[in-house]
Amino acid sequence: MPIVIPKALPAYKVLSEENIFVMGDVRAETQDIRPIEIAIVNLMPTKIETETQLLRLVSNSPLQVKVTLIKTDSYTPTHVSGAHLSRFYKTFEEVRERRFDGLIITGAPVETLEFEEVKYWKELTEIMDWADRAVTSTLFICWGAQAGLYYHYGVKKRLLPKKLFGIYPNQAVNPFDPLLKGLDDVFNIPMSRHTEIDQAAAQAVPELEVLARGKDCGISILKSRDDRKIFLTGHSEYDRDTLYKEYTRDLDQGKPIEPPVNYFTDRGDAVNVSWKSTANLIFYNWLNYYVYQVTPYDIDA
Repeated sequence: MPIVIPKALPAYKVLSEENIFVMGDVRAETQDIRPIEIAIVNLMPTKIETETQLLRLVSNSPLQVKVTLIKTDSYTPTHVSGAHLSRFYKTFEEVRERRFDGLIITGAPVETLEFEEVKYWKELTEIMDWADRAVTSTLFICWGAQAGLYYHYGVKKRLLPKKLFGIYPNQAVNPFDPLLKGLDDVFNIPMSRHTEIDQAAAQAVPELEVLARGKDCGISILKSRDDRKIFLTGHSEYDRDTLYKEYTRDLDQGKPIEPPVNYFTDRGDAVNVSWKSTANLIFYNWLNYYVYQVTPYDIDA
């Protein structure tokens, strides 16, 4: 089934060329079907790239998915044109009276700041409160996961000695959880962060369940026991070249950065993509088991 997005969105052309079934919102409105409504709060500076990555993953299901992109009112990003934001994004104020089947809150390059120092923190907490009332299941990614764990459960983050950067093997703590259905015994997840959650504190929260962890990257997936919040501490949505772009960017800026681990081939001149099937399964399972199968047919009821 298709993913429903505006035909003019840059991701539409990219995904169409990849033979992903995308449908313009005008055509979708003529169909007698209730699509799954997914909202994405995109906090990443690379707006268009992140849109495409996430839309590619939520399209990989038999469900018809309609996506609404949300921007913050309290902070205007500088890495994307205002025309793009005004054309394709809605503010939180424009959607706060709506209900959604699923919500994705992305990462953001603000992890070394205290949460309360982030310019849009107050607005983000309002979004998270709204999600508790109006969204069936929320998926938090990287810094978004840290923010959600801190706000909802008081789990703090701490600075790492050096950036956790590369592709890290993980194993399931609970292999029978629906979110991990179909994953191999060992599965890879990209990581790119300077901080980590307080893992002991997270494990001590009765309302939380750890689903997966890695020896070198710590807890990678956890959820609330009511299944309404999923936390991914990595970036399974990343493209083949995303870590390469981050690596060369930091080199060009003179920042201390080591090559991403387990990312380049032995020859060092190509990328070893080893996480795509994991990403597709996680997002497929979230949409199926945590959204579609439990969301009400009448979303506004």
